[in-house]
Amino acid sequence: MRSLQSGRLFLDDFSYTLRPNERTVIIGEEGNGKSALLKYMYDPSLVEGYMECQGRRTVSREILGYLPQSVDEEEKKVPVYVWFGQQEGFYDMDPSSLGALGAEMGLEVDFWYQDRAFGTLSGGEQIKAMLAALRMKKPTVYLLDEPSNNLDLDILAWLENEIVQLPGAVVFVSHDVHLIDACATGVIHMEQLHRKNHPRITVADVDYETYRAQRYAAMENQREKAVSDQKKEKLRQQKLQRQYSAVDYALNHISRQDPHGAKLLKKKMKSVKSAEKRYAREKEDMASMPEEEESIVIELSGTPVAPGRKVLELKNYYLKTGDGRQLCPSLDFAVYGPKKIAIIGSNGAGKSTLLRQLLVLLKEAGFRTGYMPQNYAEVLSPEMTPIEFLAPHGDRDSVTTARSWLGSLRYTSEEMTHAVRELSGGQQGKLLLLKMALEKDEVLVLDEPTRNFSPLSQPVLDAAIRIFPGAVISVSHDRQYLSTVPDVIYRLDEHGLMEYSGFIGEDR
Repeated sequence: MRSLQSGRLFLDDFSYTLRPNERTVIIGEEGNGKSALLKYMYDPSLVEGYMECQGRRTVSREILGYLPQSVDEEEKKVPVYVWFGQQEGFYDMDPSSLGALGAEMGLEVDFWYQDRAFGTLSGGEQIKAMLAALRMKKPTVYLLDEPSNNLDLDILAWLENEIVQLPGAVVFVSHDVHLIDACATGVIHMEQLHRKNHPRITVADVDYETYRAQRYAAMENQREKAVSDQKKEKLRQQKLQRQYSAVDYALNHISRQDPHGAKLLKKKMKSVKSAEKRYAREKEDMASMPEEEESIVIELSGTPVAPGRKVLELKNYYLKTGDGRQLCPSLDFAVYGPKKIAIIGSNGAGKSTLLRQLLVLLKEAGFRTGYMPQNYAEVLSPEMTPIEFLAPHGDRDSVTTARSWLGSLRYTSEEMTHAVRELSGGQQGKLLLLKMALEKDEVLVLDEPTRNFSPLSQPVLDAAIRIFPGAVISVSHDRQYLSTVPDVIYRLDEHGLMEYSGFIGEDR
């Protein structure tokens, strides 16, 4: 599998057979081709035009169901009831079955029949709708691309159980370590080595925790053997050099009246050179240092906000959507620097709506504020390149700085000049982080900041947000993020914001 635009190879000589009831996760860094591989498994036509794929794909009497990361823009414009009417299997469901499915997924009884546009549903509601539609199709193989994106904590727990219980095989792409740990029985790990010039893919028929342990042990063993071999090689070369120097010195200083001694020295020199050739052959079999895909490097070096300085305060705030729908009649909320705050809540509670309104209030108050929306298209023009986004004026110094920062996040030179629409979700998310890093913001407003970042990149991002010198207001359902980054967690519902002290998934 090779990119038609950049020529970069994502897969080479890859073979994989999915067995019944298997739960295989595809993991890897952003932009490594995970979603493209999943699409090819479902329908090779989905990658035509941007990927060249060769080989054989065999599907034997299976019904494939595919869950994309999101619906396209045209689908978002149609009413919810029309969208469901277009889904295979919807009209085979009687009201009782629809009610049971809705209750299981935490959806209202009339969810299927709403006349508002599909795109006005919250991100979590959209994912639930897509999962429900997939269930109606009754596939025997489920292909799920980031199914946990935007789901609230309660539904995440349901999703983990759902993936385990689905009546068929499952292949899913995910960055959610908790979801992977709970569900995966096998791993496909896609990597790009040598500055993304060499693909490596590993298939393991074990759960994710076992895979990590085996991978770490194998790399440590290889690293120890490589260090040992290097020491032996160094000593051997030193010994060889001493022998060579001694024989060479003797040859240059032997008397012409000693032809027998010269003959012996020449024979010894031949032996030294033979040993040198033998060592060179043996060196090829020595262990090399293990190769790993490098993690990103990011520092959010914003403008400090003094401890205790009031950043924002709301009293009896009336929260409503843009179309006037009431979400909460009275909301109290205060933010002081440099606190890190996270907001959780059920899908549709208004978390993203609240963040957008807080963003406006912060800017009106004069704070330099960075914003990462759930839908990156809110701030990223699809035709713009990463360089143009980070260095809009195009001056030499700005472009040089942009290239340097993009390189730290593992962008190749080609990717720096690709249109944003051609980048993966994780690569787009990185762009927004870089913009915030360059603009020295005082406050960050982040809507699901880690949702497109791999298990390798996420700890780096978590640490960068945690040590950011300003204030952070975020929405997240990522259990790893929630257990490590925020100072305080609030839960939003129709009664307002209440401090949350429940169990997240790890010790806080």
